[in-house]
Amino acid sequence: MTTTWDEAAAELRTIGDLLRFAVSRFGQGKLVFGHGFADARTEAAYLLAWALQLPHESFDQYLDAVLTRTERDTLLTLLQRRVDDRVPAAYLTGEAWLGDHRFRSDPRALIPRSFIAELFDGMLTPWVSSAERVERTLDLCTGSGCLAILLADAYPNAHVDAVDLSPDALALAADNVHDYGLESRIDLLQSDLFTAIDDRRYQLIVSNPPYVDGEAMAALPPEYRHEPALGLAAGHDGLDLVRRILARARKHLDPGGVLLVEVGHNRDALEAAFPDLNLTWLDTSSAADPVFLVTREDLPRAGQ
Repeated sequence: MTTTWDEAAAELRTIGDLLRFAVSRFGQGKLVFGHGFADARTEAAYLLAWALQLPHESFDQYLDAVLTRTERDTLLTLLQRRVDDRVPAAYLTGEAWLGDHRFRSDPRALIPRSFIAELFDGMLTPWVSSAERVERTLDLCTGSGCLAILLADAYPNAHVDAVDLSPDALALAADNVHDYGLESRIDLLQSDLFTAIDDRRYQLIVSNPPYVDGEAMAALPPEYRHEPALGLAAGHDGLDLVRRILARARKHLDPGGVLLVEVGHNRDALEAAFPDLNLTWLDTSSAADPVFLVTREDLPRAGQ
């Protein structure tokens, strides 16, 4: 039996009541949790804590607290948008988190998420031996600017060029860069991959490009259809952008430089397309082989 939203407004009293109701409705609505939350309870608790301005880390301490009528109505409106319209939580709250970093988020760019994010924490050794010696980095397809900001944090002496084709995404990225006070260290450039960066060279290039293949695009859950398709779709096999990156990256890397690219579940397709390329696949805490690393010396020369 499904409780209506009006019935919920009349009967639910505590934060715990709303949390239980939200989890039930999320399950009934078959919501998809791929934007930073593992399950219905985790996402529901985040939405309620955000709306009530409660600390997430101690949210469960407030489950028995009685809600005012205004609070209850506000929470139910928020939950109804999540269930009926399938709007991702990050677009409802205007924020997304990668570890301890908060980023603004709205439909101008993909919701901040990347397997690459955790790799900056010492996992690129021995390819990047000293964080202090990295001086020039590039983030291709920067979107919200989240990886560019994480690069600046991980490599304190580095200047970061952050590139995206979308002016809307770059406007959002500018807000995030401003929030972290990194305007002097991060340059935002509108560019179709490498086209606007001339002959600049870098010690480290990272990219979380579009890599959703045609079949997967056709089957995207409603939550993902709120995101810009430009940031997701990458041709029939999901490698359209990756091919272009591999073709030109060598020219823009210093000797000994490293290219790091996220491709999700596309390892088999990539290895089939580039059987002779010496790729190192990196695991993360949540996935096996979603990111590859290749050195400048192993990249093909232009025209090969």
